[in-house]
Amino acid sequence: MTGGASGIGEQTSRVLAAAGANVIIVDIDQAKAEKLAAELPGASYRIFDITDESAVRAGIGGIERLDILINNAGIGLVGGVEETEADDFDRIFRVNVRGLYLVTKFCLPLLRAAHGCIVNIGSVAGLVGVKRRFAYCGTKGAVVAMTRQLAVDYPTEIRVNCIAPGTVDTPFVEGYLEKYHSHEKDKVRAELSQRQPVGRLGKPDEIAYLALYLCSDQAAFVNGAVMPIDGGWTAA
Repeated sequence: MTGGASGIGEQTSRVLAAAGANVIIVDIDQAKAEKLAAELPGASYRIFDITDESAVRAGIGGIERLDILINNAGIGLVGGVEETEADDFDRIFRVNVRGLYLVTKFCLPLLRAAHGCIVNIGSVAGLVGVKRRFAYCGTKGAVVAMTRQLAVDYPTEIRVNCIAPGTVDTPFVEGYLEKYHSHEKDKVRAELSQRQPVGRLGKPDEIAYLALYLCSDQAAFVNGAVMPIDGGWTAA
């Protein structure tokens, strides 16, 4: 579970552990990862940068069996194409796209041996255009495309699916509000809520339970799917 120590990742770690999984929490925040792992039965943690090939190789090394990979780690970026600096563009692609590629690449032999599954956490931003999210939309579109491609390459060996959340009430969103709208948090939070036709933000556990389903035997016929969970955003 990359990005497993906070937000959607934390809640998914909790839900999977409660269902009996021995969760490996991968994060760059050691304090949070250590604390969470101590709370979950059978859990452990590994600290490494998913954009660093040698770090990923070493971080995955020593794992003897892997049934589930959840690629959850990611960052955001606000700005249209003219506002987006090249360094920021490169950084978000390193984390959201290269990171997913590297972790998947080095986990794949274990997953194939176990006939396991991958769940990629994408976004509605990979399915529809979102104002002033040029680079972010690009990265999440890549997550969608990579999900489908992997399902085509390994259809009988592993299952690969993607969850595309709308705006979820997480520290990720709080960080966005603090960085870009610290003087008008309540106003912008209300606007974010209204992007979903149901009129509220998603909850991390709602995403986590969809991930649990996709990892379960009950989802054995689900492969290459991209599942919005967005309060009706992409239906509107």
